Amino acid sequence: MRTVLLLFCSNIFMTIAWYGHLKFVQVALWKVVLISWGIALLEYCFQVPANRIGFMEGFNGFQLKMIQEGITLTVFAVFAVLYLKEQIRWNYLASFACIMGSVYFMFFFRN
Repeated sequence: MRTVLLLFCSNIFMTIAWYGHLKFVQVALWKVVLISWGIALLEYCFQVPANRIGFMEGFNGFQLKMIQEGITLTVFAVFAVLYLKEQIRWNYLASFACIMGSVYFMFFFRN
């Protein structure tokens, strides 16, 4: 559970670093790159411990990546709707369902 919570925090910072600047196109690119790097540093402060703790608690690398991808899409969908004011379309939901399905298969069909 700690791993998942840390990954949620990490992905919030990652999403802000990668996409938050899209509303500030009037700001020079070099400035948003520097600001994004600063925000990404915070993301790494959550991401690295999340992966370390998760690995030590028994997740393997593939599982950690799949958890992260599911969380990334969840965080981004909320961000895109609330901050970027974008609409969710049926094909986005279908794509999201496919990726969440892969997370399901990763954990419930083990050898």
